[in-house]
Amino acid sequence: MRRPELLIPASSLEVLKIAVIYGADAVYIGGEAFGLRAKAKNFSMEEMKEGIEFAHAHDVKVYVTANILAHNDDLEGVREYFKELREIKPDALIIADPGVFQIAKEVCPEIERHVSTQANNTNYATYLFWYGLGAKRVVSARELSIAEIKEIREHIPDDLEIETFIHGAMCISYSGRCLLSNYFTGRDANQGACTHPCRWKYSIVEETRPNEYMPVYENERGTYIFNSKDLCMIEHIPDLFDAGIDSFKIEGRMKTALYVATVARTYRKAIDDYKKSPELYQQNMPWYLDQISNCTYRQFTTGFFYGKPSDEAQIYDNNTYLKEYTYLGIVGETNEEGLYRIEQRNKFSVGEQIEVMKPDGENIEVTVKRIVDEEGNEMESAPHPKQVLYIDLGHPLEMYDILRRKE
Repeated sequence: MRRPELLIPASSLEVLKIAVIYGADAVYIGGEAFGLRAKAKNFSMEEMKEGIEFAHAHDVKVYVTANILAHNDDLEGVREYFKELREIKPDALIIADPGVFQIAKEVCPEIERHVSTQANNTNYATYLFWYGLGAKRVVSARELSIAEIKEIREHIPDDLEIETFIHGAMCISYSGRCLLSNYFTGRDANQGACTHPCRWKYSIVEETRPNEYMPVYENERGTYIFNSKDLCMIEHIPDLFDAGIDSFKIEGRMKTALYVATVARTYRKAIDDYKKSPELYQQNMPWYLDQISNCTYRQFTTGFFYGKPSDEAQIYDNNTYLKEYTYLGIVGETNEEGLYRIEQRNKFSVGEQIEVMKPDGENIEVTVKRIVDEEGNEMESAPHPKQVLYIDLGHPLEMYDILRRKE
């Protein structure tokens, strides 16, 4: 049995550190260019260097996305970018474009090359093609079933790795090759600037009646005909192991630290429990399902893993996330009074009951005793996001504990 890694997304240096502490075996990040999440915060070269050093100090790998579909004007910049990356030593580059792949092979051959899902990797012949060019890993298309992935594993060399998305948002288009955003807004999803028009609400216009917009109803809220549920395979870890997958990938390079911590520690425990004992994994299933529902999501589906999804994989009545918790901040170092530093993310007040989420899976309810600003002024509430505060929760805390409030 292969021992798959848990691969977690990170939108920023702060989130990378949370991913590492909360159970990732590897983290994937984007730089300021040539990735498919241009609206994510992304990493400067200095932040990337710090993140790689932090991850490596905890025996966690870092992969950098460079998975745009490149145009001529991109190629020279790609070459220079890879020269910079060579100096800070990420563990792999995630690439979709064959030309970009070849540039990486020339400029930094010592860095592993992983082939992005954007390359539409749907069969073992494609895997063998990339292996022949020097790929260490190929990311399977989201349209593959468990049976197809298992068949791929049977037809490829043992040292060619399979990476597969097992949790997170699904794209309406084949392996993310979507033109809607470019058509409607001029922002190209394949250049990293998707506006997610699949989440919008649509009406119908009849050809001979311009400007007469006729709503399409599933209920009183209308219909969101392109809007997919989110992928979740927490109940199917045994099947993922059996398929021979080397890396369990979580989607979400635009998600918060709370989302990343919740998903990382839940899948970490599920994977570890299953490796110890399938019986233990089944016994703890209620905990996994409860915890995974604590982060924002759009209802869950198993996607294409068990055949083509039915209509149940779509959400027709709204495009909103379900949200059970609000993210308040991450615990930092203490000051001379023993108060804990946080950079506040949402409002909370003295006397309010909140929850401390710990990397080991424990959740502790606490009451806010004190809030002090950077100048030492006492505060009754903390209304302004991203304000640096020092707090007393009447309970000992550790760095990277996450504070949240149940809604």
